[in-house]
Amino acid sequence: MMATNASSVPVVPGSEHDATAPLSIHDMTVAYHRKPVLWDVDLDVPEGQLACIIGPNGAGKSTLLKACLDLVPRISGEVQFWGESISRQRGRVAYVPQRESVDWDFPVNALDVVAMGTYRRLGWCRPVGRRQRSAAMEALERVDLADLAGRQISQLSGGQQQRVFLARALVQDADLYLMDEPFASVDASTEQAILSALRELRSQGRTVICVHHDLQTVQESFDWVVMLNMRVVAAGSIEDTFTIENLRRTYGGRLTLLDQAAMALGRAHRGEEEG
Repeated sequence: MMATNASSVPVVPGSEHDATAPLSIHDMTVAYHRKPVLWDVDLDVPEGQLACIIGPNGAGKSTLLKACLDLVPRISGEVQFWGESISRQRGRVAYVPQRESVDWDFPVNALDVVAMGTYRRLGWCRPVGRRQRSAAMEALERVDLADLAGRQISQLSGGQQQRVFLARALVQDADLYLMDEPFASVDASTEQAILSALRELRSQGRTVICVHHDLQTVQESFDWVVMLNMRVVAAGSIEDTFTIENLRRTYGGRLTLLDQAAMALGRAHRGEEEG
């Protein structure tokens, strides 16, 4: 039976985590070759948020997503999606890995790649039909890439490849999207196309969690932030959590004066818009 706390919010048995949260992590530790990469990570990400994970190089940001999805082993800890394991909720979760982790020389076109996102619902032994290809084309349209549907993926630019991967995630019609640096090495138009698609997902009540590296765009692009450096330094709304004090705790001496100045300007600009 599902436990409840004093306020009648369902919690994961044996913990204080909200069982209705799309992602709950309890005391998770991950190590590579006996060297800890993540240590005692404890986190709930609320529903309907456009969230980012930020931290210095080597902080364990990509590893966090992979460990949640059982793509890398955990030494200890528990991860639950809406109060259950990934094996029971996999159909509600979509994952977009880093572009560099994919073999883009594989001989398929953009539409074929996006249609692969329908396999889980369709079944691996059944051929992709007209309905699935239509859904894949619609997803390409959502990322402004429909005119390149027939182009081989090796002939696409880096930004176009990133949009293809996003479209493949969109066609899965998931409730939770985990994305590993979707804005890395893309041009301004691709960044805006991706951000527009993510905001559309949020407006539909979906939850998006992105590993992100550009501190200067955090305030304008996201609602919620996880600040990570092997451990969770802070997590919460951008307004309450994305502060210079927390950034210094997360990045230490690696937070440059340029980053601080850009964030100060961004905060001031955001205040003007709200006023």
